[in-house]
Amino acid sequence: MRTLKIALAAAAATLCFAGAAQAQDDGSPSFSFNLGAATDYVYRGFSQTDQDPQISGGVDVTAGIFYAGAWASNVDFLDSTDAEFDLYAGITPTLGNVSFDFGVIYYGYIDKGASDYDFWEFSASASAPFGPVTLGATIAYSPNFFGAADDAIYYEANASMDIPETKFSISAALGRQEQDGGLDYTTWNVGLGYALTDNVSFDVRYHDTNVSKANDPAGYGDGRVVASIALSW
Repeated sequence: MRTLKIALAAAAATLCFAGAAQAQDDGSPSFSFNLGAATDYVYRGFSQTDQDPQISGGVDVTAGIFYAGAWASNVDFLDSTDAEFDLYAGITPTLGNVSFDFGVIYYGYIDKGASDYDFWEFSASASAPFGPVTLGATIAYSPNFFGAADDAIYYEANASMDIPETKFSISAALGRQEQDGGLDYTTWNVGLGYALTDNVSFDVRYHDTNVSKANDPAGYGDGRVVASIALSW
């Protein structure tokens, strides 16, 4: 699933997804578009494509501190489900040098057959620069995570830094997923990004979790390296 653009987590994991477009100075709506490809689609440490490649794309619109958008990707849950679409909206106020993001996202799935994976999630994030490093934190709540009847909550701390006088950046995130009646686990990732141009970027990232083989016999939460490319305009 697409992480909320709020987090520097965007830099972590599917960050290659698209960030929110910057609004024009006069507050009128501004649109941006994105396309991406990756060797795997990892969401909070777990492969969403049966460890196969991902193709994704989306559109964002911003006006002042408000944003909304849509994004879609292929998925593979070993059933008839073959696509995910996300619809989201939120606000991005600032206070001093702290940037906030308060958003809501709907995760929908296509051709899901008898399984109902669709769910809502609400999030709040904050980030701020500390010297050359930007630090951030996110909390997200879902009343029906992955279609389950139980509540779920996700916490994350993240950091990113541009490498001076280069087009490279490094970023990392540490998260905790907890669900009533479900699997609780810790996930983390660290990666290296490269901005080829203002519109084309690459990312190579290592993802892992502390999930045991007993709870994940297929190894979808095992450690793995994911390479991705993102195009935005």
